Amino acid sequence: MSQPEVLTRSGRVRGTWREGSAAFLGIPFAEPPVGALRFAAPVPRAPWEGVLDADRYGATPQRRTLAEVTAIPEPSIAGDSTLTVNVFTPAPGDEGARLPVLVYIHGGGFVAGSPASPWYDGAAFNRDGIVTVSVSYRLGFDGFGWIEDAPLNRGVLDWILALEWVRDNIAAFGGDPSSVTIAGQSAGGGAALALLTAPRAAGLFHRVAGISSAVSGMDVVRAQALGRRLAELGGVESTRAGLSSLDETTILDLQQRAAAPAGQSADPFAGLAQLVQGGLSWGPVVGDDLLPQPVVDAVRDGAGADKSLLLGTTDNEFNGAVAGFRQQLAAVPPENLLGLLGIDPETAALYRATHPGESADVVGQFITDHIFRTPAAAVAAARARRETPGAGTYLYRFSWRSGTDGLASHCLDVPFWFDCLDAERVEALAGAHPPQSLADEAHAALVRFIRDGDPGWPPFEQTQRTAHVFDAPSRDERDAYADAAVLLPAALA
Repeated sequence: MSQPEVLTRSGRVRGTWREGSAAFLGIPFAEPPVGALRFAAPVPRAPWEGVLDADRYGATPQRRTLAEVTAIPEPSIAGDSTLTVNVFTPAPGDEGARLPVLVYIHGGGFVAGSPASPWYDGAAFNRDGIVTVSVSYRLGFDGFGWIEDAPLNRGVLDWILALEWVRDNIAAFGGDPSSVTIAGQSAGGGAALALLTAPRAAGLFHRVAGISSAVSGMDVVRAQALGRRLAELGGVESTRAGLSSLDETTILDLQQRAAAPAGQSADPFAGLAQLVQGGLSWGPVVGDDLLPQPVVDAVRDGAGADKSLLLGTTDNEFNGAVAGFRQQLAAVPPENLLGLLGIDPETAALYRATHPGESADVVGQFITDHIFRTPAAAVAAARARRETPGAGTYLYRFSWRSGTDGLASHCLDVPFWFDCLDAERVEALAGAHPPQSLADEAHAALVRFIRDGDPGWPPFEQTQRTAHVFDAPSRDERDAYADAAVLLPAALA
């Protein structure tokens, strides 16, 4: 059988057949962001002659993996043409198929991650009639760092151009450009929520799924200070010309140094305190025309109210962040440790009173709650006050605990959503024999949401505040974080 070919607006691409579907890998949606385009807004890919072979993943913006998050296999691939999409489809070339489309944005703290992971293969979604697209985007300083004479939020502009590529080309792959769901996990979930609030992206998608969303709320003032700091460390002006004189390896070293808190080497809590107090150092910047407001504020003011939203977290996202200090922390009262994270004594005492356990467990759960679970509840509650009929908000928790560490940790749910429990490294994270029945349930819920905007449980409402709990067995219950006084924004009181 000849390999499948599809004509895009830039030229013809040739993919590969798999069982029941086709894969088109490494299709460039933008010109390589090198040379004069390194710190520029992305430029749509110029047309090419002949047929472009799309039988292997393209080069990745990731040059180094994130040492703190190694659960997902996310390869780095060398090369300049890093702004690409991968399309998995059961109906290549069938413009009449009009299948729903999933656009997936990978995580990695906005500084790492790769769309070439076997976990992000769209085979299971193809089996269920969903065309799946995974996208790459510029990371770290190249994607999000402030530069005096460069556009801000270049990584966000990459997401938007990729969505425009989907709008213009996905019908040729059997997809429906009027039925697009964007989804992502961790930083990718934060990307999905940022796009929900971006006026320029409003017409490019119709539903959003935020999985363990790392919501970035950095403002322009902090971004400018970090950008100037990096340039100062590199001995150059904070301009495109100055920073372009530094190679990518140097930039990677400098972005780590510029973001490091003072005394981090001597105090292992310094990095965690910075994360709790200030969030991620590199990521979408709030306060420009692209992202005018923080996510919760924008949602409260009605941004994205016409789009159905699925969002939630695992129960123990970052509990493992302090697991290595368990013995050292055992003799220190948890409220004292929370103080080291910058939490005021009253809040620390209240949190401790409602969270018994060893110090490492309490602190780890606090980090999870503060960074992931509370923001998810805040977004859901803000939406509940503004949503329009037909655009529901669906909250979930993934509570099933791994046989490896006994936690429902960060990334654990991803192979359940993608129904790929037999993929590389899943056993290392989930333990032997994770329940296929739970993968069937989670994957089916996401398929229903992509197809119909309703995953199959009651929407989150101002009074009921229902969350679906994925576990063995699963259940619906009132979400405790939407009711809690501790840590939640005043808008939720």
